Amino acid sequence: MTENKTYYIKRSSKNHRVTRPSQTGFSSPATHYTEPRIDLNEALVSNPSATFYVRVADNSFVNYGIKENDVLIIDKSLTPNNNQLILAIKDDAFSILKIENKQNETLQVWGVITYIIKAVK
Repeated sequence: MTENKTYYIKRSSKNHRVTRPSQTGFSSPATHYTEPRIDLNEALVSNPSATFYVRVADNSFVNYGIKENDVLIIDKSLTPNNNQLILAIKDDAFSILKIENKQNETLQVWGVITYIIKAVK
């Protein structure tokens, strides 16, 4: 007999919404400037001491959707899982690889790619 479990995802406690002004009358047209800034380090990095940013130098990894001038956010503290992209050292050079079930070679994993920031130029 299989047991169906329900897992809930915790809602973020961070609030990026603008608070309503408490004054009466017409609101200032500059109230939208009071929006809090989004800190990309806070939003994208879970372990700052083990996180590194790498800018891609060429289009060698287009098959993974990674192009020249994209920025990779890499966490060295994570253990790679199947179908994750990693930065590995292969033939004395950094290379981007995808972890697959049947890995025939030993890899020197440098870190797990957690985000890809795309260049739009």
